[in-house]
Amino acid sequence: MAVARFEYGLADHLLDLKMDIADGTYRPGEYTHFFIHEPKRRRISAAPFRDRVVHHALCNVIEPVFESRFIADSYANRMGKGTHRAIDRCQQLARRYAYVLRLDIVKHFPAIDHQILVGLLAHVIEDERTLSLVETILASGAGVLDQEYQPVLFDGDDLLAMCRPRGLPIGNLTSQFWSNCYLHPLDLFVKRELGCKGYLRYVDDFALFSNSKPQLWDWKEGVQERLAQLRLTFHENSAQVVPVRSGIPWLGFVVYPDHRRVKKRKVVHGKRRLGEKFDAWQRGEISFAEFDACVQGWVNHVRYADTWGLRRKMMRRFRW
Repeated sequence: MAVARFEYGLADHLLDLKMDIADGTYRPGEYTHFFIHEPKRRRISAAPFRDRVVHHALCNVIEPVFESRFIADSYANRMGKGTHRAIDRCQQLARRYAYVLRLDIVKHFPAIDHQILVGLLAHVIEDERTLSLVETILASGAGVLDQEYQPVLFDGDDLLAMCRPRGLPIGNLTSQFWSNCYLHPLDLFVKRELGCKGYLRYVDDFALFSNSKPQLWDWKEGVQERLAQLRLTFHENSAQVVPVRSGIPWLGFVVYPDHRRVKKRKVVHGKRRLGEKFDAWQRGEISFAEFDACVQGWVNHVRYADTWGLRRKMMRRFRW
C-alpha cells in the first residue's frame, strides 16, 4: 500500500512538473554545495531531485542529436566511451607518433561562457521551448563557481566583460553534456583545420600527436587562438612538446608506447584509502563486503596499467 501511494504521488508530481515545463513556469530550485578534495579541490553543486529529473529528460531528448555530430575521439560522458577507452586510445597514438602536446584548460567548468554556449546550442536546437528550458537551467547555475575562477580579459574586452554570466555547476548531468557541446568546435578545429589526425580529448584534457616537434608548437598557437574565441585558456606551464617515450600523464596514469604506470599520487591515495577501510573493518565499523567492494574497485581501476607487482604488494600490507 505504501509503495502504491509513493508511485501515485511520484506520478502526480512528475505530471505537475511536465505541465510547468510545458507552460514555461518551471523554475529550478536551490543547489546544495559541498567540496571534494580528490584529485583536487572542487566545489560540487547538487540540484534538487525534481531538477535532476528535468536534466535527465532534457538530455534524453537532445543528446542523440548532438552525439551524431561529435568526433569519435572525444571520450568523456558518452555512451561506449569513458576513461579506460581514452587510455587505450592514448597508447595507440603513442605507438604511432614520436611526440605529444598535452594541454588542459584552466578552470574549465567555471569559465564556460553562457552566451557562447547558448549560441552553440541554438545552432542545433530548433524548438524554442526546448531552448528556453536550456536557458532556464543554465541561468540557475550562473555564479555558483564565481569564487573558483578569476575572469580573464581577452582582446577587445572592456570591463563589462568581467560581468558576463559564466560557469556550469559541477555535478549536473547537463553540465557534463554541455561541456562536450562547448568544446566540440575545438575538436573540429584541431581535426579539420589543423589537420591533426592524432588527437583525443577527455573533458578539458586533450592531446595532439605528431612526428614533428615544430608542427606541434605551431598547433599549440593555433589551439590557443581558437580557445580564446571560446573565452578559455590552457595551463601554459604544462603545455610542452615531449617525446612519447618519456611518458604521457593521462587520467591518473602515465602512458608509454609499450606499458602503463599508475601515477604516484594515485598509488599513495589508494594505499591510504584501503588502509582506512581495512582498519574500519577490523574495528567492526563496516562489513567485510564493504571492505571487499573497496578493494575490488581499486583493483579494477589499476589493472588497466602494468600493476601486478603493485597489487600484490598492496595486498601484503593487510594482515588477514
